[in-house]
Amino acid sequence: MSGDKKGSNGNGHRGGKSFVEDRKRWEEDLYKPKGRFRQDGVTFTTVSSAEVPHIVGPEYFEETGWDPREKLAWPAEYPFTRGVHPTMYRGKMWTMRQFAGFGTPEETNQRYKFLLEKGQTGLSVAFDLPTLMGRDADDPLSEGEVGKCGVAISSREDMDILFDGIDMDKITTSMTINGPAAIIWAFFIATAERKGISRDKLAGTLQNDILKEFIAQKEFIFPPEPSVKLVVDTIEYATREMPMWNSVSISGYHIREAGSTAAQELAFTLADGFCYIEETMKRGLPVDTFAPRLSHFFNSHIDFFEEIGKFRAARRIYADRMKNRYGAEKERSWLLRFHTQTAGCSLTAQQPENNIVRTAVEALAGVLGGTQSLHTNSMDETLALPSEKAVKIALRTQQILGYETGVANTMDPLGGSYFVEWMTDKMESEAQEYIKRIDDMGGVVAGIENGFFQKEIARAAYRHQQELDRGERVVVGMNRFKDSGEKIDIPILKIGEEVGDRQRQRLKELRERRDNVKVEETMKNLRTACEDGANVMPSLIECAHADVTLGEMVSLMEDVYGTYVETAYF
Repeated sequence: MSGDKKGSNGNGHRGGKSFVEDRKRWEEDLYKPKGRFRQDGVTFTTVSSAEVPHIVGPEYFEETGWDPREKLAWPAEYPFTRGVHPTMYRGKMWTMRQFAGFGTPEETNQRYKFLLEKGQTGLSVAFDLPTLMGRDADDPLSEGEVGKCGVAISSREDMDILFDGIDMDKITTSMTINGPAAIIWAFFIATAERKGISRDKLAGTLQNDILKEFIAQKEFIFPPEPSVKLVVDTIEYATREMPMWNSVSISGYHIREAGSTAAQELAFTLADGFCYIEETMKRGLPVDTFAPRLSHFFNSHIDFFEEIGKFRAARRIYADRMKNRYGAEKERSWLLRFHTQTAGCSLTAQQPENNIVRTAVEALAGVLGGTQSLHTNSMDETLALPSEKAVKIALRTQQILGYETGVANTMDPLGGSYFVEWMTDKMESEAQEYIKRIDDMGGVVAGIENGFFQKEIARAAYRHQQELDRGERVVVGMNRFKDSGEKIDIPILKIGEEVGDRQRQRLKELRERRDNVKVEETMKNLRTACEDGANVMPSLIECAHADVTLGEMVSLMEDVYGTYVETAYF
């Protein structure tokens, strides 16, 4: 008996019709007259409010002339849709990296040792709000915030304690810091050097993406132009001194958390990175000398297929721009390597155990999208910093995905799926349109100054909230399937005010015993470097070794660069 189904001519077309014609026949014969449609008010859109087609089939490839050799290729081959490494997870599992930091450096040091003991393969440092804003723990503006949302780091001595007993040259370390990133990196380098580890042996990533701070997270200190100059300083320094370090992780995560759509996250992130690339090339560095060490950081939200399409499109857009616009000749310069974190904004305070499921689905999207590194959020993060139990469950989620589910056994298992390829093309097209608009308005800094990014994200966030309020979008346990009289019965990590007291006392003692002549000398050198437009990294490392504090260095740099107050747009 023939393997062809009745009515098929054997080549996939019914009665010789094209796939486009055959889809129209199916819609007229079955979908419209016989289909049943839900009446629950839920719209069939992605979490970004984009319309989702009821089905995508081979007619999409036929209609668009879609060529898999052009659009897909093989893993590690241009345009890298299917991944940046030829063996992907068959060669090396993604780095399982849990974002952690709270209280004093001593407390966070113990958490790091706990995570490493449980099988984590890289460290990711979360800093408290004063540190993120360049303030010392004893600054009056730090009152009540020390150690609350991350670890308090005000000096090189704090960094020494944070990494006490940890082989800094044996692990990779990611640091989520932006406004004062160059200073925190200087503390890290000085700590390693005091352990006898040369800076060229250090591997890791500095987030250091100040443009997304102006766009979304708002933890900026200096105006945009000197802020970008500092990022270029770190790229230049890493290129010359620290070949294993990623000096900037161009971050869409916080753009998405602020309420953007997936396409906005993709476009704005890539545009930020292109700005850094162009400014570094203006410094005189050939693109192939620094591009291989640039990394990216994306959000993995709850809409499974939209996120996978976003990750795949990101590699394609980046490779095209690096090769054809910036003239990069090394294949490594074309590769978009990225870290992924599951979506904090998708988690709910209601029924927090549900967040374990959300995180698992989001993590799976990151893996199927080809991430190189992954952080999984803990179930209790809408309530407080995660407890040890919640962190362990989040880490075990990654390990189960990696070692039990089989998803790491084959590369790009969803490649060739009609819907996934449609979504990838859609993400690419929408992001390219945004990138062109940004280029046409004069670039990212111009877009920040005229409020473009802020207004686009605000509109998207408002639309999403309206959909939730109208019940068109369901969040289980929050606006549907709620439990009356629910009580949250999970342990919550609490940070007391004694953390601030201990950190203030440590700073007092540091200032009393340090060589203040050396402090003045190194700060004078830093001021000269800032005023002359020189690369500040050597001076910052010198200051770190002399025990100049974070706040003292920031204050000096504010004198030279000024501070930034954002214009409000409505």
